[in-house]
Amino acid sequence: MESNILIFVFHIFLFFQLRPSSAQDLVRAGYYQCSENHTDVSDINSSLFTHLISGFAAINSTTYQLSLLSSEKCFSIFTDTVKQKNPSVITLLSIGNENANYSIFVSMVSNSFYRKSFIDSSIQVARLYGFQGLDLFGLYPNTVSHMSSMGILFEEWRDAIQLEAKNSSRSELIFTTGVYYSTSIPSGSTYPVDSIRQYLDWVHVVASEYSIPGKYQYTGVNAALYDPAGVKNTNYGIREWINAGLSANKLVLLLPFYGYEWTLVNSKDNSIGAPAAGPANKTTNGHLTYKMIKDEIERHGPNVQVIYNETYVVNYFTIGTSWINFDDVEAIRAKVSYAKEKGLLGYVAWQVSYDDNCVLSEAAASEAHINNSSAQEDNRKSQNKRIFLVILLPTTAAVILLLGIILIFYCWRRKLILNGNGYVSPEYVRKGTYSTKSDVYSFGVLLLQIISGKRISLLCGLNESLSLPDYVS
Repeated sequence: MESNILIFVFHIFLFFQLRPSSAQDLVRAGYYQCSENHTDVSDINSSLFTHLISGFAAINSTTYQLSLLSSEKCFSIFTDTVKQKNPSVITLLSIGNENANYSIFVSMVSNSFYRKSFIDSSIQVARLYGFQGLDLFGLYPNTVSHMSSMGILFEEWRDAIQLEAKNSSRSELIFTTGVYYSTSIPSGSTYPVDSIRQYLDWVHVVASEYSIPGKYQYTGVNAALYDPAGVKNTNYGIREWINAGLSANKLVLLLPFYGYEWTLVNSKDNSIGAPAAGPANKTTNGHLTYKMIKDEIERHGPNVQVIYNETYVVNYFTIGTSWINFDDVEAIRAKVSYAKEKGLLGYVAWQVSYDDNCVLSEAAASEAHINNSSAQEDNRKSQNKRIFLVILLPTTAAVILLLGIILIFYCWRRKLILNGNGYVSPEYVRKGTYSTKSDVYSFGVLLLQIISGKRISLLCGLNESLSLPDYVS
């Protein structure tokens, strides 16, 4: 009985001790593009992030191995540099983006030999430069066949990561990818959601580029959280991913630290959806970093009126015929709050070097902390409760075990007195007195048991109510 009690209490102890915390901190990630060098790696305020992603490596067209091009020095110092300000920050190496040649990528994913060459080299390079994860970004296969091949790539990549970790006795590399805002890309092909769910740690939902100058003849919102008139918005895409079977805690929302500048047809008609004549800056296709936008606002002073639109969750302003939309502090806070409300894993900034003195990075981190404060308080209370149980349960188990032993001894004594003494002399049972007669009594009972062929533990007589010595007498 006491062994069963111990086992029961031990399982309760393990449940409370090993149960994961109910509260989870948001992933606060950010991309840094080595080739652009808007900001030196040493200038990154890594204390504002849990993960930093350095990009972008390419794929060699001959060997299909990873190529760092001219940014190898940046990659080689990235992890050590950002960890100086935040030793706990986790770094990932990203592959793709503007260095992604689609035809080379398709050739690689479509051939098992090329896939192995690519996968093995990616793990080797990541380990060589101290990265703790790998990321694939900006590659959207546009056919069903290519999407299927990418699903196979994810499976083989994860298998190789697990095998390398086992052989090297290191922690597994984190494995992520950037995906289109919805499960279906414009060409009509659909992501292999089952493979993503099974083999990737999470995905970065590229919730931007919904409307850019030159593509439409009217002003639009680059990264609308909502759009009452259409499906090109972040909320629609997030719901589509979740409905397709990918849990919210595998989705990381991209926050664009940039915007677009349009040329208005009429400067007085300057609302969202106003007639436009393409990008104001032909060189960059209207693309402006957050720092460039803030410089523009400062340069024009009080004449600039920045408007925050809560319907779309976007900021915009007009200077003459130039119409600029972007995410300022209000929009960034609203999107981080949205990520928390929907149970998303976190957010990723694109890119940290586009920020202006960490204004947006600080706003996002601050909102993540505010939204998570109640959950953290619940977590602290849960931890205190678990500590109390860790102390209480072993003590309770010891008390129950002691009571069990006392109960067993009491029942044994009572059985001896009520149902006979067995081999023990009556003087010892009733008075606790022990003498040489005790041995004689025990030997006599043993002889009775041998002669009668009856067990001392069984009751005898017509009504089976007598002990063996009483039955013989």
